[in-house]
Amino acid sequence: MNDLLFGVAFLENDRPLVVRCRGTRGSIPSPGPHTIRFGGNTSCVEILFGDRRIIFDAGTGIRQLGRDLLSESDEREATIFLTHFHWDHIQGLPFFAPVHEEDFRIRILAPPQEGVDSEALICGMMGPVYFPLPFDDFPAEISFRDMDEGGWESGGVRIKSMRVRHAAHTVGYRLEAGGYSVVYVPDNELIGGSYPIGGGWYDRLVAFAGDADLLLHDAMFTPQEYPAKEGWGHSTFDQALALAERAGVRKLRFFHHAPPRTDEDLVRIVRSYQGTLGRKGSGLDLRAAEEGIRMTLGPEISAKQK
Repeated sequence: MNDLLFGVAFLENDRPLVVRCRGTRGSIPSPGPHTIRFGGNTSCVEILFGDRRIIFDAGTGIRQLGRDLLSESDEREATIFLTHFHWDHIQGLPFFAPVHEEDFRIRILAPPQEGVDSEALICGMMGPVYFPLPFDDFPAEISFRDMDEGGWESGGVRIKSMRVRHAAHTVGYRLEAGGYSVVYVPDNELIGGSYPIGGGWYDRLVAFAGDADLLLHDAMFTPQEYPAKEGWGHSTFDQALALAERAGVRKLRFFHHAPPRTDEDLVRIVRSYQGTLGRKGSGLDLRAAEEGIRMTLGPEISAKQK
């Protein structure tokens, strides 16, 4: 189900793929002295490839992204892919500075929810009960397209989506450009819970993430925390790691950090899993996603990888 939008043919080349996590926290913003390193803003990831800028999710992390975009770039367009409409993935959109610029073009692609299209859902969140400024007052040119399980292609960037196991209709995304691939699945309960998804789903997800250069995946709970949280729509560190190993990804970044999880907690957890991988002789690059850190996928800059 390929859907060619604003498209040109995909070409292999040596341009790097730059990934920057603008928000890595799950459920609710958690700013404070104990979340400085890994970040307190909710889900938002920026990906640059040549003159293409792709944004995954519009949590509170998109606010600073918008400010930077207007101050540091001459670009007048952005493409945003939403995984779903829970608050921590959309609450930054009204504060994304480009929506207030009349010469700015914004495309939003997202999965519809129970027959309600993405435009209606965004307009609804900005009704007067919830927000003082109606959506129609934004001067930017904003267009919407529903995207369930399908594909999109533009400027050498290919994106495909797959439904995942989370409350509401939620998707994950795989982006491919320049011979590199990034898989973004911020909310997903890999094992446990009950969801209206057919059999063979896990195998399809393994194929979806297969051989990715970078996997950003939900790792909200420890194995000890999970029994009390089963059915909440989120995975454990163990489950995310098992997926990464089975899919043969090169880099795994734990994502959607639990609101009370401190920097110290995450450092301790990651070191424990890194130790396990080291003892197994695994070459998987495992870390926790850090807000603001740039990760560059490219042949000539691997030594600079953060």
